[in-house]
Amino acid sequence: MIVNYTENGWQIITQRSHGLLAGQLCANWRVEQQPENWIETLIAAAEHDDVYNEFEQSDLLNDNGGPVNYTMTKFGKAECDKLMGMAITKSAYIALLTSRHIQFVHGTAAAAKNYCKALRKQEKEWLAITGVSTGQIDNAYKLLQFCDAFSLIICHGSIQPAQRKMEISKGLDDKSYQVSSTMEVNHLEVSPWPFEKSIFTVNYESRTLSQLSFKSITQFRKAFDEAKVVRHELVISNPK
Repeated sequence: MIVNYTENGWQIITQRSHGLLAGQLCANWRVEQQPENWIETLIAAAEHDDVYNEFEQSDLLNDNGGPVNYTMTKFGKAECDKLMGMAITKSAYIALLTSRHIQFVHGTAAAAKNYCKALRKQEKEWLAITGVSTGQIDNAYKLLQFCDAFSLIICHGSIQPAQRKMEISKGLDDKSYQVSSTMEVNHLEVSPWPFEKSIFTVNYESRTLSQLSFKSITQFRKAFDEAKVVRHELVISNPK
């Protein structure tokens, strides 16, 4: 889960909501640049974090009883096995993109070294099944990674004030894409412009917990379940 400390308490955004936002961003990508197997690419972008369910995890709280942000979680073989199992039984193409994402997130962790090595070996079989090239998968993952990065920037509230630009990531063409706020509330601009429409709207949901410390995971889950769901909408447009 994504955890932001606010004046009203802990703002919690589930990783599945973040993933759905990534999928919305992906869905708006410029048509002429959309990768092969577009629907599967879109599904992979939206579902790349679906395995992490806050109601099924045991590592939700830190030593002080506060909620654990996703950046504090470590490689978990069981979780990765579950995520890959979901991907493999959907399509080999989605398995390839999911494999790439696990390697991107956990590739530098010593505990994940053998796991990532096994995934790279398995990719040869998935490539043969799909009939796509390594280059095509590389391209599709660049898009997934861009949408993941952009979604995380939004969910973390990291957009810089006063219309200052910040880098999102590199897109399919390896250009550096930047996002900035505008004078309007909840309105962002991206340059250079990588999307099909000149303006579109995306959304995600959050819950805010006023209680800062929890005695147990059960108590946290109850507070999370009872918290009001807030829908956030943002307009993203071409600055030109």
